[in-house]
Amino acid sequence: MAITAAEVNKLRQQTGAGMMDCKKALEESNGDFEAAVDFLRKKGAKVAANRQDRDAKEGVVLAKTSSDNTFGVVVSVNCETDFVAKNADFIQFAESIANIALDKKPAGIDELKALPYNNDITVGDKFMEQVGKIGEKIDIGYYSSVNAQQVVGYIHPGNRLAVAVGFNKKVSDEVAKNIAMQSAAMAPVAIDKDDVDQTTINRELDIARETTRAEGKPEDMVEKIAQGKLNKFYKESTLLNQEYFIDNKMTVRQYLQGVEKDLTVSALKRYSLS
Repeated sequence: MAITAAEVNKLRQQTGAGMMDCKKALEESNGDFEAAVDFLRKKGAKVAANRQDRDAKEGVVLAKTSSDNTFGVVVSVNCETDFVAKNADFIQFAESIANIALDKKPAGIDELKALPYNNDITVGDKFMEQVGKIGEKIDIGYYSSVNAQQVVGYIHPGNRLAVAVGFNKKVSDEVAKNIAMQSAAMAPVAIDKDDVDQTTINRELDIARETTRAEGKPEDMVEKIAQGKLNKFYKESTLLNQEYFIDNKMTVRQYLQGVEKDLTVSALKRYSLS
């Protein structure tokens, strides 16, 4: 049957697929619009399957907070190339995914993908559609959320790094911004030393022991020196114990306590594209 330009354009507007792909989809579906949409999704799924061995290490990392600043999300929408990551349409797509996560508060990536993207398709289906349109592996590389008395989000210029920081009470915009920027710049692995997972602790101790032995230190000193190096790791790599980047004469904990005695960071999510 004859396929009109108007039908092709309608399918293109809804799916974002190329003109020729839309024309072929309508032809293959005998003009059935919904079947043509499915055809394009299947094409996207096929492309995605063919690109599973590809690395999607580029992308857009975003942080968003609710209107009352008590909930926030960090989302990374990944792709294969920097060219796609900087495309305005791709950035807008990533923004739409982050907005859905902020609005619906899914528990994880699988739940986020199962949410409606619009009245017709799910978030997961939309990703398949985008794969078919762009021709690259595209996926959600990271998603996490923060609940707190106050949450601030920060996106580093270039959209490759974002953080969401939760505080145990309301803070000024200045304090919120300073701690978010500290978290972005100094890459803490945890909020405090008690929050560092045991695997990380064991790895740091193992490295410290080996380097200490390599330096020729006596065996009976190895464990003591390793513990000292672990304490240095805590100071450098846990947020509250780090030197405050604006004034290195104090720690982040001391800065917060100077603002208000029992003020602290209660939650932290940080993600960066390597």
